[in-house]
Amino acid sequence: MISIILASQSTTVTWIVILSLLILILISGIKIVPQSYMYVLEFLGKYYKTWDSGLHFMIPLLTRISKRVSIKEQVADFPPQPVITKDNVTMQIDTVVYYRVVDPKLFAYGAENPILALGNLTATTLRNLVGELELDETLTSRDIINAKMQNILDEATDPWGIKVGRVELKNIIPPKDIQESMEKQMKAEREKRQTLLEAEAHKQASVTRAEGDKQALILKAEADRDAAIARATGQAESIRLVYEAEAKGIEALKNAKMDNAVMTLKKLDALKALGDGRATKIIVPTELATSAADINFKSEMFGFGEPIDKTEKKIIPVKKEDACCDEPERTAVTKDLRS
Repeated sequence: MISIILASQSTTVTWIVILSLLILILISGIKIVPQSYMYVLEFLGKYYKTWDSGLHFMIPLLTRISKRVSIKEQVADFPPQPVITKDNVTMQIDTVVYYRVVDPKLFAYGAENPILALGNLTATTLRNLVGELELDETLTSRDIINAKMQNILDEATDPWGIKVGRVELKNIIPPKDIQESMEKQMKAEREKRQTLLEAEAHKQASVTRAEGDKQALILKAEADRDAAIARATGQAESIRLVYEAEAKGIEALKNAKMDNAVMTLKKLDALKALGDGRATKIIVPTELATSAADINFKSEMFGFGEPIDKTEKKIIPVKKEDACCDEPERTAVTKDLRS
């Protein structure tokens, strides 16, 4: 009886162990694929399917996950590679490749090491492209090289399930002597630009100064012209006013009906003004000369006024100065020759 009970208990334990193992095996077949990842599965050593992100179940022991692949865009920074240009200059160039896995099956089975293959392909492609260019063209044609490499690498990596989105030349390191030559060239170019800018600034300053002087002369000439016009206008106006005043005076004399005696006195006043000694030429009207002679005769006859001295005047000769010899700095020989 006891043996039967022990046998039944051992059987129960065995079934419990078996059930636990089955549960563990079933649980091990449940897999969760994270976002931006894809799993490649094999069944009995052969490709079976590709899992996308989410909850999946596989047959334990018979199915296994062959490769876990990230479908996010990745960056591969490859070390500098020696590259020889068309003009035989050796440079060190390192590249950066941006790629993304678009087919996990091809990525898993297309190449043994796709990233290593991509690096070697990048180096060989770079050598081919740079070998067709000279040093200056290589330094100034980065965009062209990037575009050509991107097209070549994208086409070449299609069998590997890789999509190359972008290729960049990270650093181009020429030899030390080439760098020194380039620095000297850049320094000479900067000095040249500085000299040209200074010359252009000097030219602009000279032109501006000349324009300013021209404008100043024009404004001065216009001011002199306006001043001359103003002076002429003022003189014309003053002459007009004088003549108008004289005309009004003559008109007033005509209206006053002056007799001959008053007119004779006016003539004598005018003659007195002419004889003040300041005029170089005196023009005496005939009537005024007759009146003056008549008055002078009557004054002498009746003893009025100062008597006229009619004795002959002795003329004293005036010594003429010699501009050559009368100056104090002239020598005695010059004065003797003059005498």
